[in-house]
Amino acid sequence: MRKFVSLLFLAMYQNSMAPGGRLHRYSAKRMAKPVNFVCVAPEAQSVCVIGDFNQWNQAANPMAKQPDGAWFASIPMNHGHHRYVFVVDGEKTLDPAAQGITRNDHNERVSLISVS
Repeated sequence: MRKFVSLLFLAMYQNSMAPGGRLHRYSAKRMAKPVNFVCVAPEAQSVCVIGDFNQWNQAANPMAKQPDGAWFASIPMNHGHHRYVFVVDGEKTLDPAAQGITRNDHNERVSLISVS
């Protein structure tokens, strides 16, 4: 069974490849979609979103404060599941609107989003 699954995965991966080992122009692995993140923290001085899509870098995706006090960022993301958290004034905060909760590599609870 394991060999069958491995062969199936290999066949699916090869079908996403163009001649010469490049990804097809319309492969889901190449297409990034803008994903909107909103964090409601009207009293915060700074908010950013960090995750596996930006190597957990706090400088990569700062959020902009909106007139209603919410913070907003639109981030292009590839197909798949992504782990993330908001950093509100230096404190990691889960997203209450997340599609799920999971653990990161340090066994900390983080928010989960699925991009398709």
